[in-house]
Amino acid sequence: MSTLQSVFPLTSTLPAIFVPTAEGGKAAITVTFKDLAAQITSVRKFLATLGLPRGAAIAIALPNTLEFAVLFFAVTFSGYIAAPLNPALKQSEFEFYLADLECPIAFVPPTAERDAVIKAASKVGKSGVKIFELESTGPASVILKDGNGSPITVPASAGPLIDADPNDVALVLHTSGTTGRPKIVPLTQTNLVISISNIVQTYKLTVTDRSMLVMPLFHVHGLLCGFLAPLSVSSSVIVPLRFSARTFWKDFVGLGANWYTAVPTIHQILLKGPSPFDDGKGPNVRFIRSCSSALAKTTMEQLEKRFHAPVLEAYAMTEASHQMTSNDLPPGQRKAGSVGHAQGVVQVAILDADGKEVSRGQQGEISVRGGNVTKGYRSNPSANASSFTKEGFFRTGDQGIMDQDGYVFITGRIKELINRGGEKIAPVELDGIMLEHPAVSEAVAFAVPDELYGQEVHAAIVLKPGAKASEADLKQFLASRVAKFKVPKKIYFTDIMPKTATGKIQRKNVSEKFFVPEKSDAIKAKL
Repeated sequence: MSTLQSVFPLTSTLPAIFVPTAEGGKAAITVTFKDLAAQITSVRKFLATLGLPRGAAIAIALPNTLEFAVLFFAVTFSGYIAAPLNPALKQSEFEFYLADLECPIAFVPPTAERDAVIKAASKVGKSGVKIFELESTGPASVILKDGNGSPITVPASAGPLIDADPNDVALVLHTSGTTGRPKIVPLTQTNLVISISNIVQTYKLTVTDRSMLVMPLFHVHGLLCGFLAPLSVSSSVIVPLRFSARTFWKDFVGLGANWYTAVPTIHQILLKGPSPFDDGKGPNVRFIRSCSSALAKTTMEQLEKRFHAPVLEAYAMTEASHQMTSNDLPPGQRKAGSVGHAQGVVQVAILDADGKEVSRGQQGEISVRGGNVTKGYRSNPSANASSFTKEGFFRTGDQGIMDQDGYVFITGRIKELINRGGEKIAPVELDGIMLEHPAVSEAVAFAVPDELYGQEVHAAIVLKPGAKASEADLKQFLASRVAKFKVPKKIYFTDIMPKTATGKIQRKNVSEKFFVPEKSDAIKAKL
């Protein structure tokens, strides 16, 4: 099997990366694949002088930049492990991740965002974590700096560059930790190469395509699908510093993008704002991909109507190097409410509690197997024992069904199921129904403790701009569509729904923000 280095056309003079201007619509920097290769080689020569052990994890705490791309490739091509970290983390979070990954060095941006990671680095291990900077000074040139910002001269005799092997771990990411301590997910060169190939096949990516990157590169969604997959077929990627609704369409049109992939939150933001389609002169959007969170049927319909493009919902996890299933491009099927069917070499099965496959249409745990799936969490035998079956299937923790066509429908997160007096309620079902209300922009149902039923249903709502709806209105709307025991006992209204850095909503965080436990009558009587 090949390694990442062999996947990309690094001798090509075609454009690889466009970095747009702050105003949007034009390229501030255009880098060809050949230019990119020159920058990567410079960094690899520097890494070779540090005497790092093979397989060392190198932290990359940068936003979406050309420098991030150069570092990721230089690290993974050299047999080291890329450890991307959100540069907006707090000091205590950096301390945890740097220590957990045993990073000997970390690269930081030359901005204020570097302060937290630098302070954290000084407190990790016996001698701390060494800090470096990287600055792209031209299409094919870079400057390396130490933690004080002083330029580093790399000796010409840096020694031979070491290449990665297919079984080397290339990338480590942490799970979100919604049900406990975050787990380390190691992904090998082979895992990533297979995932890239799967994505390319699913969306028929070619050199004629151009991706508009909106997801962060420190997340597997943006890194694998939005960035690495298109580059592998000589396609180019537009890489703004961060997602901006103000400049999105300027960059998309001005720099010639024809597709993007994002979470539903970003789709909803784009639907709220102006677009070139308002004048009837919108660009040719080949497809829009949605992943990392459930896409409401109404949102899908609005996207297709407004932006004149098929919307393909997909299903992915860090443990599977991102994509597992997807709906098909036309003329293939795409089913609203479904995350599609298995793609590429991925095998998907719905298993019961004993690990046996259930019949089509029956509910169970969505499980996957394939060369893109991690071999197991690092240093976590108990999690591996509970997450993998004897047949090698990874249990996703998601509950769902598979129809006769092989399309998967997620019905809930197993550990998120609300148990109200013995009645099991899937919060994702309620999310989707609440989003069908014409006034609702975002909706999240979640469990809260209840003395009578054990758990009760609550929900948080964000209304569309200018829309009005009361708690009674929404309860009545739900009551007309679901059984009475599923209707939330209380609904909270908010302007901003708590989300992760990648725009993903976590029910635990929503519950903690809105629900304040009430004292029981027994306790009140003693006060």
